[in-house]
Amino acid sequence: MASLVPLKDKKLMEVKHGELPSWIMMWNFTPSGIVGAFQRGSDWYYNKYINMQKGSISGINMVLAAYVVFRYCISYKELKHEQ
Repeated sequence: MASLVPLKDKKLMEVKHGELPSWIMMWNFTPSGIVGAFQRGSDWYYNKYINMQKGSISGINMVLAAYVVFRYCISYKELKHEQ
């Protein structure tokens, strides 16, 4: 039975194995398409973790933890030589 949702509008978990290559080829790989994807992702993150009705600091904590891990990875070589 054919799906009623167009292939372009499906989420990754809804795409069947055989449809995956054509689903990926429908993505917009132009610079404006990539920028738009990052904007949608940042809007989703902001609305889910930062701009919530029930206040929580979990989104800010996740950003802070990612920053700490990123800085550790950058300075790993120098930290390794100090031992």
